[in-house]
Amino acid sequence: MPTQRLTDLPDNVRRLIEKAAGAPVIDVGTINAGLNSAIAARVRTPGRTMFVKGLPSDHPRVWTQKREAQISPYVSGIAPHLLWHAEADGWSLLAFQYIEGGHADYTPKSADLPAVMASMIRLAEIPLPTLELKAMPDRLRTYVDDPADLAWFAGDSLLHTEWNPHNVLMTGEHARFVDWGWASIGAAWIDPALWLLWLIAHGHTCEQAEEAAAAHPAWGLAPAEGLKVLARVQRRLWDSIAKESEDDWATPMQEAACAWEEYRR
Repeated sequence: MPTQRLTDLPDNVRRLIEKAAGAPVIDVGTINAGLNSAIAARVRTPGRTMFVKGLPSDHPRVWTQKREAQISPYVSGIAPHLLWHAEADGWSLLAFQYIEGGHADYTPKSADLPAVMASMIRLAEIPLPTLELKAMPDRLRTYVDDPADLAWFAGDSLLHTEWNPHNVLMTGEHARFVDWGWASIGAAWIDPALWLLWLIAHGHTCEQAEEAAAAHPAWGLAPAEGLKVLARVQRRLWDSIAKESEDDWATPMQEAACAWEEYRR
């Protein structure tokens, strides 16, 4: 479920930022995009502008903060640079270089799509980090009838998995990926397959979305049966999310997953 966003920095959070940054905070601007952080703000000090995100230390998803900090050195060039990670006074905070740019446009014929795919391909070329990451068979276990189907999702590629356009920043002709808390290990074709669902939700037909995904080298390695199983899994997953969520993006994603499952039957 989404986390309630604070509109003002608590005093202890401001002090923690100033201690970690080694400079006074002179301006704070709340950022509304994103769903998973209690704090998401553009923070200026005399010498730098940062994007700071954070969760209370007792939040059930606070582990994603540590995961993002661990992943950062491996995804240099396709993600904003991590400046620091601070945990104190009841908070876990991450500070990244602040990148000017809008979120990706996933509508048909968008000029952003080739850049997103180019960065996705660069991600697939990154050697698997020596970190304890969730494996896709484990993440999707709840949504299969036959545990043997989970074998389709196994692999040794680093995956982002969370392709909401708010997680993709466009800077000129380049795409930068943010929110790596759900980075996982699995078959390389899974990322373009999960991405195409968002394309469908933003107006692509299933055929158009698969054509876009096919630009990824791993797509050609995707087994037809594996894609069929993933489509069924995603429909079940998004049925569950839409049932529990009141957010306006949940229903379009549920409809996209349903459409793709039908297409893949």
